Amino acid sequence: MNMPKDPVMLLSFVNTQLRDHYCNLKELAAAYMVEEAEIVAKLKAINYRYDAEKNQFI
Repeated sequence: MNMPKDPVMLLSFVNTQLRDHYCNLKELAAAYMVEEAEIVAKLKAINYRYDAEKNQFI
Protein backbone atom coordinates (compact mmCIF):
# COMPACT_ATOMS: atom_id res chain seq x y z
CA MET A 1 0.00 0.00 0.00
CA ASN A 2 1.23 3.47 -0.88
CA MET A 3 0.96 6.51 1.33
CA PRO A 4 -1.53 9.20 0.28
CA LYS A 5 -0.10 12.10 -1.72
CA ASP A 6 -2.52 14.73 -0.38
CA PRO A 7 -1.02 16.23 2.82
CA VAL A 8 -4.30 16.20 4.78
CA MET A 9 -4.99 12.58 3.87
CA LEU A 10 -1.35 11.77 4.66
CA LEU A 11 -1.74 13.31 8.11
CA SER A 12 -4.74 11.14 8.91
CA PHE A 13 -3.09 8.03 7.48
CA VAL A 14 0.23 8.53 9.28
CA ASN A 15 -1.31 9.31 12.66
CA THR A 16 -3.59 6.26 12.41
CA GLN A 17 -0.66 4.03 11.48
CA LEU A 18 1.46 5.43 14.30
CA ARG A 19 -1.35 4.90 16.80
CA ASP A 20 -2.25 1.38 15.68
CA HIS A 21 0.93 -0.22 14.37
CA TYR A 22 4.23 1.62 14.89
CA CYS A 23 6.18 2.73 17.96
CA ASN A 24 7.75 5.68 16.14
CA LEU A 25 8.07 7.51 12.85
CA LYS A 26 11.30 5.71 11.96
CA GLU A 27 9.55 2.31 12.02
CA LEU A 28 6.65 3.61 9.93
CA ALA A 29 8.96 5.15 7.33
CA ALA A 30 11.00 1.95 7.08
CA ALA A 31 7.86 -0.18 6.67
CA TYR A 32 6.67 1.99 3.77
CA MET A 33 10.19 2.46 2.36
CA VAL A 34 10.06 6.26 2.46
CA GLU A 35 12.36 8.77 4.09
CA GLU A 36 11.26 10.18 7.44
CA ALA A 37 12.29 13.60 6.18
CA GLU A 38 9.87 13.32 3.26
CA ILE A 39 6.91 12.69 5.59
CA VAL A 40 8.03 15.45 7.95
CA ALA A 41 8.42 17.95 5.09
CA LYS A 42 5.00 17.20 3.59
CA LEU A 43 3.27 17.60 6.93
CA LYS A 44 5.31 20.65 7.90
CA ALA A 45 3.85 22.31 4.79
CA ILE A 46 0.43 22.15 6.48
CA ASN A 47 1.83 23.23 9.85
CA TYR A 48 2.12 19.86 11.58
CA ARG A 49 5.18 18.55 13.38
CA TYR A 50 6.04 15.15 14.75
CA ASP A 51 5.84 14.86 18.53
CA ALA A 52 7.92 11.81 19.48
CA GLU A 53 6.54 11.71 23.01
CA LYS A 54 2.96 11.46 21.74
CA ASN A 55 4.02 9.51 18.63
CA GLN A 56 1.83 11.61 16.38
CA PHE A 57 1.82 14.71 14.23
CA ILE A 58 0.29 17.67 16.01
